Amino acid sequence: MASSEERTLGQVLRRRRRQLGLTQEEVAKRTKTSTPYIGHLESAKRHPSDKMIASLASVLGLDSRELFLLANPRAQEMIGPEPESQVASAWETFRNDEQLRRIHNISDDEMEILSRAALLGEVRGTSDFIYILHAIRHAVGR
Repeated sequence: MASSEERTLGQVLRRRRRQLGLTQEEVAKRTKTSTPYIGHLESAKRHPSDKMIASLASVLGLDSRELFLLANPRAQEMIGPEPESQVASAWETFRNDEQLRRIHNISDDEMEILSRAALLGEVRGTSDFIYILHAIRHAVGR
């Protein structure tokens, strides 16, 4: 959620809806609510329930935790920062291993794709990123 400008729930919802080419009416149908309600959320005139946050996250392909914190900005103060992991994640280890990147001739574009794969869930080890990379390369004929 790091950003140089403060973002609101409404801004995030509107931006993502537009990125997906959806109308407020389409989002309303998919979340089983009304078009005016979606408009009110985007303009910060209404506050969504936790259930609605989960539904919006699912429909718009957004992180429900991030949406919850945007809808409840004081909640972050109450729970504090996320604990720092004592063990580096497989992604951090992989990302910082310059030798491995050279050996496998991994481009910056491929690193960007792998960084997105890392967001999908916990990857067990750096070798899994190499496997993912080879699968992507095979799929695109490289």
